[in-house]
Amino acid sequence: MRTELSEQLTELIPRLRRFASGLAGSTDRGDELVQAACERLLGHQERLRPDTRLDSWMYRVIRNLHVDSIRAQSVRDRGAQQLRLVGESQPAGSSGLDEQLHLHDVHDAMLQLPEEQRSALMLISVEGLSYKEAAEVLQVPMGTVTSRLIRGRKALVALLDHEDAEFGMEVSNER
Repeated sequence: MRTELSEQLTELIPRLRRFASGLAGSTDRGDELVQAACERLLGHQERLRPDTRLDSWMYRVIRNLHVDSIRAQSVRDRGAQQLRLVGESQPAGSSGLDEQLHLHDVHDAMLQLPEEQRSALMLISVEGLSYKEAAEVLQVPMGTVTSRLIRGRKALVALLDHEDAEFGMEVSNER
């Protein structure tokens, strides 16, 4: 089981990093969450049942670690870390300034969402989990996931529309 677990974890790391970075708001903090989750896995691997989905278990551990860190730390430094995350999350082959600015806007808007909505959006929209799988990871009913996702999407659209409107006003005031 140790070799199989190692192979599964190696394949899962990029997805875990993406999820954790999206929750934490920075690649560095996301990597810390993934590392802590891996440490938990290594310390508890004998407790894993054969039917346990490793990805769901790791997502849940990462989310719980993130929530714990929010409770323990009220102020986080985001400035330079946000810019780094935007640069690293830029799609391959896309080097346009517009795409980079849009990603930065989406990232900033995501960070303004409540953690529950951000988790649902990250798991379903970014990680590609089904509603049922996301409900298992978040340990909530599927209807709760649906509700969080809908509210999160609406809030994200509103935040992005608001930023576009502000940008338009700034441009018109300069003339």
